[in-house]
Amino acid sequence: MNIVSLQTFIAIIETGSLVRASQQMNVTQSTVTARLKTLEVEIGQTLLNRQKSSTTLTPAGTKLLGYARIMTGLWRQAKFETALPEGLDGVCTFGCDRDLWHGPGRQFFYDILSEHPEIAISVKQGSPQDLEHWLTEGSVDVVLTYEAVARGSQTIYDLPVERLELYSSRPDAPVVNDPDYIFVDHGAEYRQMHAESYHDAGIARINFDSSWWALQFMLDNQGSAYLPRALADRFLRNGQIFPVADAPVYTRKKCLVANDHVAQNWSWFQSLVKRQQMEDVLSEGQ
Repeated sequence: MNIVSLQTFIAIIETGSLVRASQQMNVTQSTVTARLKTLEVEIGQTLLNRQKSSTTLTPAGTKLLGYARIMTGLWRQAKFETALPEGLDGVCTFGCDRDLWHGPGRQFFYDILSEHPEIAISVKQGSPQDLEHWLTEGSVDVVLTYEAVARGSQTIYDLPVERLELYSSRPDAPVVNDPDYIFVDHGAEYRQMHAESYHDAGIARINFDSSWWALQFMLDNQGSAYLPRALADRFLRNGQIFPVADAPVYTRKKCLVANDHVAQNWSWFQSLVKRQQMEDVLSEGQ
């Protein structure tokens, strides 16, 4: 079975048509059609229903898609590892939510870096949707994320919850009705809890979907915002921001999700997971 044919099959599904797949892969549409036909002949099944306006999976195509992503992911992994310089015998491609890098993400990265010099490390930042997609297609091996649904040969490892606390650039900021309040969108569950706590507070003028951006704005200007403790801790110790007394505290789940086909070859992985699971969230980022 040809890896390029599998990659083409995946590209057709992701782009929605043979035309867009050919543009993405920088080949002609006839080449894409020929690759798909070759794959269908090898499988002995029709994989796609092709209409003028769309392309949909047949039952056989649906079954093949998961295997295709695993096989193309393993192929990328194999190419990467066989090209490693002398002294390196493995690779870990790590996907991390941008708001989780400041704390558990950096800790996971530095644990591998310092304790396993034989491992090459590649890090990708992405949204929860990006991370899920990359893990499924095999372009990353393990992700640190807030949202996870195990698909196929994946395992979810729950980690200590993240604390979201209210911080301000001023030591005397009020809990409610701060005119400089910055709303940070920490997800649907947080939005609901926040709305219940601050039901009469009105709508914040400034909104961010990134804790890091909100913190940078707060440091450059002024204001208050709910931030992960792991992110805020260093700035709190330096006296750059201050906790707002008596403000509600929220929690948010986080987890590691690993590709089992890859992680089973890492003798060091389970010990790192256990260390992350035992880590007190208040000490993250130190």
